[in-house]
Order: sequence, then structure tokens, then C-alpha cells
Amino acid sequence: MDKMKATYEVMLGLAAEMIWDEALRKHRSEELYREIDRALASGDESAFRNLTDELKLLN
Repeated sequence: MDKMKATYEVMLGLAAEMIWDEALRKHRSEELYREIDRALASGDESAFRNLTDELKLLN
């Protein structure tokens, strides 16, 4: 029983880590989209390119 409990706890921890990673990735993606919009609005081509490169790496 203890081995099953330990396995369950490890699996639960991995699931929580996956959910956390996805939440962080989604949050950063939303931030990047907002920053890209600002770079476009201000005509900052350098920032636009850097931000879109980061977004590509994130996805």
C-alpha cells in the first residue's frame, strides 16, 4: 500500500507541475501578445521582432 501511495503522490505532483507550467506559458504568451501590439502601435520594429521570436520559442 505504501508503494501505491508514493506512486500516487508522485503522479499527483507531476500533474500539478504540468498544470503550473501550462499556466505560466499561457500567461507569458498573453503578455507577449500585448507587448507585440504595443510595439506595432509605436512602430518599434526591433521590439516587434524580438517579441515575436520569443513567442515562437514559447510555442
